[in-house]
Amino acid sequence: MNTESLTVKSEAVCPVCFRHCHLREGQIGFCGGRIGRGGRVEALNYGKITSLALDPIEKKPLARFFPGSRILSAGSFGCNLRCPFCQNYDISWSAQAASFREEAEEISPEELAELAERTRIRGNIGVAFTYNEPLIGYEFIRDTVRLLKEKGLKTVLVTNGTAELPILQELLPLTDAMNIDLKGFTDHYYSDVLGGNRAQVMAFIEEAVRHCHVELTTLIVPGENDSEEEMRALSAWVAALKGAGGRVAGPEIPLHISRFFPRFHMTDRRATPVKTVYRLADVAREKLAYVYTGNC
Repeated sequence: MNTESLTVKSEAVCPVCFRHCHLREGQIGFCGGRIGRGGRVEALNYGKITSLALDPIEKKPLARFFPGSRILSAGSFGCNLRCPFCQNYDISWSAQAASFREEAEEISPEELAELAERTRIRGNIGVAFTYNEPLIGYEFIRDTVRLLKEKGLKTVLVTNGTAELPILQELLPLTDAMNIDLKGFTDHYYSDVLGGNRAQVMAFIEEAVRHCHVELTTLIVPGENDSEEEMRALSAWVAALKGAGGRVAGPEIPLHISRFFPRFHMTDRRATPVKTVYRLADVAREKLAYVYTGNC
């Protein structure tokens, strides 16, 4: 008897997001940043840096968290969404992103923390994990932020919020601020256009606002999420969010409403009219105290 025919290849289940990819040894997950190894799923992109810059904090965007400061911004490769308009597609999910598995510069948590400390003299307050989706490599974030805390530096996550709560809870005690994409407010848009899960993002936001400073970003795409009705529903939901101790914190959560420009796989759309962005910002201000417009 051929015993090889009876062997079942073991699979490990990725814990990060709603996809829960089942990965065999050496198999790479949907996000392109995680891999099956030794009977478990690991971050393939651990410490592999594709982008590093000292940015104004407002670029994250964070409008009400240490305004006027700078933050060392680090990105890797991979993403668990498939936004057709991705502005960082070359490192997130395009064909080019796969090349970074070999080409990305490897930096240890110690090296990144030391670099952040050295750039304090240039106004740096910490590290922002950004550019691609950082949470698919949450292990590197976890190991780095522990060192940042020892140095008195801040930690910022710029994320799509597509992660399970145990992943978030592992990072929350060490996270100072987040900008989370709330890309729209319909299941159709999240599932059919972005390849995501709105319910998971909403649960992620609900938990995050109880523990750290949170600002939200909504990119307005013509014909997809640009109605007043949707913005009114989105902002009403945000306004009802509760912070630490159960107090209603939602009205004070900043919302960044950004203008879309055609790019990547969505070049068939026109740029969002500036007047649309301003109109939707006014709608959001019916419920929210801090609404900002971007890319206008």
